[in-house]
Amino acid sequence: MSQDLVTRNQTLAIPMPTGNLDQYIHAAFKIPVLSATEERSLALRLQAEGDLDAARELVMSHLRFVVRIARGYSGYGLALGDLVQEGNIGLMKAVKRFDPDAGVRLVSYAVHWVRAEIHEFVLRNWRIVKVATTKSQRKLFFNLRSKKKRLGWLNQEEVNNVAEDLGVKPEVVMEMESRLSGQDIGFDLSAADDDEDSHHFAPAAYLTDESNDPALVIEQSDWSSETSGDLSVAMEQLDERSRTILQERWLTEDKSTLHELAARYGVSAERIRQLEKNAIGKLKKSMLA
Repeated sequence: MSQDLVTRNQTLAIPMPTGNLDQYIHAAFKIPVLSATEERSLALRLQAEGDLDAARELVMSHLRFVVRIARGYSGYGLALGDLVQEGNIGLMKAVKRFDPDAGVRLVSYAVHWVRAEIHEFVLRNWRIVKVATTKSQRKLFFNLRSKKKRLGWLNQEEVNNVAEDLGVKPEVVMEMESRLSGQDIGFDLSAADDDEDSHHFAPAAYLTDESNDPALVIEQSDWSSETSGDLSVAMEQLDERSRTILQERWLTEDKSTLHELAARYGVSAERIRQLEKNAIGKLKKSMLA
């Protein structure tokens, strides 16, 4: 057995640190990189025999590449450890699907899977409100910052240039810049905040829910009861035909049409409409009296 293979097996036998990110990264970079021949042999074992030890060695020997990719997403304010963890999920998916006869190295094939998992994680966690839901928005989310040549808002010429480079509409570029420039704030600012004026800008200061205000609930209940009583009294003052027409047209779930009522009373639909209008007028007059 070659000295390199002995060293690799000894390294892989050591459990990866889980409590300290720096120790984890240090250990990942100590694992030797596979040669093309070794990589193909392990991939064939995994493909033909489902050898989990081969899969583990393929994953472990590529952990350093995941760390490098994850570091490229440090500008989104998310923990590097979380980014690495998501990237490792993508790496494992790539190892499972890797075809040793495709003519490419695993690292080239795995880049797509690693980035895809990290992208999804960033989009899920970067903001409380999702900023990118469509394909074009996702493309902009991960490219707009690098396309900006200066600080501040894009002018129209720059918007058009970015839109052309990324193959999206200018309106989509402007919308995404607006979303990225926004800030998430807590619904109710912390009580430890020393700036009293800042509390006026918290949503809790102006998004009040008045639906459970006892005074309003009682007022609404009294109004509903009074209105319902007045309506009943006013309905009793109508003749039977007018009362039936209003009930059939407005006060039942299965409402009758003008033509159905016209057929029942042997008159025209226009006549039913007139009776309905007159009855409504009498109700209004009675309830306002």
